[in-house]
Amino acid sequence: MNAIAKTKYVRMSPRKVRIVLDKIKGLNVTEAYKELKFMDKRAAKTVEKTLKSAVANAGASDIPERVKVKRVWVGKGPAMKRLRPRAMGRADIYKRPTSHIEIEVG
Repeated sequence: MNAIAKTKYVRMSPRKVRIVLDKIKGLNVTEAYKELKFMDKRAAKTVEKTLKSAVANAGASDIPERVKVKRVWVGKGPAMKRLRPRAMGRADIYKRPTSHIEIEVG
């Protein structure tokens, strides 16, 4: 049985989240938890929460060793636009990216 968990509007760049997701793709859930626990990336905590949610949605929270990470996906969310002051009273716009994370287990 497959189960999906989605986390939307995460205040992180999709590129940085994708690095973490590529490490756990295709792994057993217990191995994925170990990998995420010792990973030195800020996105690992959010991905771990999403993975726990997917396992709970599958109804297999008591037997996670039989569940596998089937599909991982991260997409670009809306970018928050902010202003940065520049010389001579001008301003530059810079974007704060967001991500949508989706993990499927089965």
